[in-house]
Amino acid sequence: MKTMTSTLIRLAVCASLATAMPAIANDDFLGRWALTIPGGNAGWMEINRHDGGWYEGSIMWGGGSVVPLASVYFDGDTLHATRIREVRREPEGEPARTQLFTQTITATVDGDALSLQHISPRNDGTGVNRADFTGERVPPMPPRPDLSEIEFGEPVELFNGRDLTGWEPTNPNARNGWQARDGELVNLPEEGGRGYGNLRTTDEFEDFNITLETKLAPRGNSGVYLRGIYEIQVLDSYGDEPSVQSNGSLYSRIAPTSNPSKPPGEWQTMDITLVDRHVTVILNGETIIDNQPVEGITGGALWSDETRPGPIFLQGDHGPAYFRNMVLRPVVR
Repeated sequence: MKTMTSTLIRLAVCASLATAMPAIANDDFLGRWALTIPGGNAGWMEINRHDGGWYEGSIMWGGGSVVPLASVYFDGDTLHATRIREVRREPEGEPARTQLFTQTITATVDGDALSLQHISPRNDGTGVNRADFTGERVPPMPPRPDLSEIEFGEPVELFNGRDLTGWEPTNPNARNGWQARDGELVNLPEEGGRGYGNLRTTDEFEDFNITLETKLAPRGNSGVYLRGIYEIQVLDSYGDEPSVQSNGSLYSRIAPTSNPSKPPGEWQTMDITLVDRHVTVILNGETIIDNQPVEGITGGALWSDETRPGPIFLQGDHGPAYFRNMVLRPVVR
């Protein structure tokens, strides 16, 4: 009888502990999050629970690519996620080396909102910088649209071929290399583009089809941002294997299925459709992304809110780029 009583007590305690465990609460963090990171730039984070039981995730921090988080774990009701930053050391008279500094993001969740803090060691190894920021849950992905049923409105000529009417810098304080020349919208920055700005339409759009022609110099690099948040890569990728960074990709997110890119110096055509957060890209007449879901913003996005309209903007900080015949047709259903 005593043994049975002890067994029942142990079972009751285990049941109580299981009820109190935070695993279910931790699931409130799962999914995709739109971040407004320190300094006001746009970021993105996704947290998943692996089939093996552990947690993992990815992050996009302002610019660059979406990358895996180094670790994801929980302490009570607080999420801890880490990312690694390389710090180059070049001491005089000694071989150069790289140190790896761990930055930590902590977060608490309240429904569809995150309260976060970013903790980053200082480069000289003395202390840390702390900054608070916020996140909002990205709305669920809409169903894949039937593009045969989508109705497009009257075409909008984005560039008149004569001047920059209808366009403005995304950052008025950046150096400007953009000009209208011989019917082309041209970016001619110096010094490889460092410090030069992007150019955006003054009008904003939601869902649409856009067609354009673009040309680059050898190893040239630019981009066409849809709604100001999703970059379709414009890159001299002639002869390369397709990747998430090659010509026509949704930068760092969707790789083209093929690479019909032309050699540098030749005009190339792009036909891009964005409907219900699904993108289609036709490069030089060949479909290379076919109505695929866009999982989140890309590096350099103007903001992290994926529900609002935004401009078309052209990347201007990577060297010369040429555009012409830019026509947009908005979705009217």
